Amino acid sequence: MEREDFIRLLSPEGQELLANSAAYSDKGDVVKLVSQLRAKGYDALLVAAVLTQTKLRKRGQAKFGQFAERMLFTEPGLEQASRLSVAALHAGRFRDAGIRQVADLGCGIGAESMALASLDIDVRAFEIDEVTAAVATHNLAPFDNVAVDQADVTELDLDEFEALFFDPARRELGGPARERAARKFDPMAFSPTFDFVMVAAAKKPTGVKFGPGHPHEGIPDEAEAQWVSVNGDLVELSLWFGKLARPGIKRSALLIDANGKHEITSDSTARLDAPVGEIQEFVYEPDNAVIRSHLLGQLAEQLGAHIFSPEIAYLTSNRAITSPWLKGYRVLDNLTFDRKKLKAYLRERGIGTLEIKKRGSDIVPEQLRKELQPKGKGAATLIVTRVGDAHRVLVCEPLS
Repeated sequence: MEREDFIRLLSPEGQELLANSAAYSDKGDVVKLVSQLRAKGYDALLVAAVLTQTKLRKRGQAKFGQFAERMLFTEPGLEQASRLSVAALHAGRFRDAGIRQVADLGCGIGAESMALASLDIDVRAFEIDEVTAAVATHNLAPFDNVAVDQADVTELDLDEFEALFFDPARRELGGPARERAARKFDPMAFSPTFDFVMVAAAKKPTGVKFGPGHPHEGIPDEAEAQWVSVNGDLVELSLWFGKLARPGIKRSALLIDANGKHEITSDSTARLDAPVGEIQEFVYEPDNAVIRSHLLGQLAEQLGAHIFSPEIAYLTSNRAITSPWLKGYRVLDNLTFDRKKLKAYLRERGIGTLEIKKRGSDIVPEQLRKELQPKGKGAATLIVTRVGDAHRVLVCEPLS
């Protein structure tokens, strides 16, 4: 979002159009809608800005629920913002530790500050980008215990705050609209840098949000590391320092779903590998939080399951297992991966609907589907994977 677009949205005309934005989201013919609004005398740039916000608000409902209806968004700000349910868990850590004041350093559009403020924690929120800081100010206006400032957090005196929360920028903006973004995988390219954040975290209670792909070797020994999955979507790695870290827990995987919260923890940073054995009647795809946290061995131990190939994160068992951490399949056939033979196999059985999964294989599922040309009323799941040096395809049916 450009500065001028933000100003347009705050104008009386912009507020009037935004107040009716929910109705615009149901309009299928955008060209006709724009023509109608222009015919009523609305400026073309204002109409474009409002329709962009309408689109972002609709997307924002997945993270913010009904609160998205009154919020403003930038494209990268919405992309990096925590889901409100996850931000609430972050805020709960600070509350449970007895902390009354937090500096939200790199607040983005304000998700973390919103959650903290709702628990009556005083928040000083800082954002280096002018427009994003203005958007956060708008979104946090209902809370009188939040102050938002545009500032470079590396230039602040952090000693004045009781506790800190960092969400380092992991995307770099570019292009005239400043809405295109590219992920940053080098922690030293974060803003603020990884080293700056770690120095600050060593001094007082601190929470840090990173992307879930952050390397294990980049996690300090003194931190509690938690990988969070929401309905099977791995969303973040959070690091907790000082009294925000739970005693006796070094790593954890947290799954949030419709049935509540589920967690696997470890008191060690050492990786426990799952035992290796033969493929059995049932194969299970673990939640990515378990895989990424290197807690698959703990889960396998709890469930009495094993993997069938080193470094391939599928569990297998001779019994049906019900677990929120697993998506299960019954193995109908275990075949050598040969495209021609597989195509004939599917044709003979009239399998026309295919779910194709892969792990340890360089196939492209959509390309493979085109090659197989499935036809028929039957359905199956294909798991293309590796067992030792051999590529196999497991023909499966999902467990209900």
